[in-house]
Amino acid sequence: MFISIFYGITVVWEKDVGILTKLLSTPSPRSSIVLGKSLAAGLRGIFQAIMIFALALIIGVKIRFDPLDIAGVFAVVILFAMCFSSFSMFLASYLKTRDRMMGIGQALTMPLFFASNAIYPIAIMPIWLQYISIANPLSYVVDAIRSMLLAGTYENLPVDILVLVIATVVFVTLASTTIKKLLE
Repeated sequence: MFISIFYGITVVWEKDVGILTKLLSTPSPRSSIVLGKSLAAGLRGIFQAIMIFALALIIGVKIRFDPLDIAGVFAVVILFAMCFSSFSMFLASYLKTRDRMMGIGQALTMPLFFASNAIYPIAIMPIWLQYISIANPLSYVVDAIRSMLLAGTYENLPVDILVLVIATVVFVTLASTTIKKLLE
């Protein structure tokens, strides 16, 4: 999440040095620019996941190493990175400076993390925070990864994946339609 939420900063930097103007002047659709950058964020996320797997092995975390589950985790990580990087690019379209993007990224990172089920179960949260957690895509990422690597239960997995796909499509679409605003 931490790399993906700051991906909009690179888009603002590309605007500042003129790269984005050149990219947007090509006949390729804007969505291909957003998708390309989002997939790049996904690949970076895979490398982070590999490092976390290695650290988990070193400290003795009991992880289920089923090849299908690991492939599923990588798919979830890619979706997650695409979702949050396109969200970041959408925000960058309106914020337009690296300083603003850095400030908003930092202001969003911890609340999104603490308003998810990453630290404690949703059931013990106050009601108002439960609603926020249910709307937070990070909750579905955590649930999907836990179910594949730790629990071996897949009841909620289709819902988790569906929510991530919908959130990713929404944010890629929003970022694709607003990225040109960066140049205004």
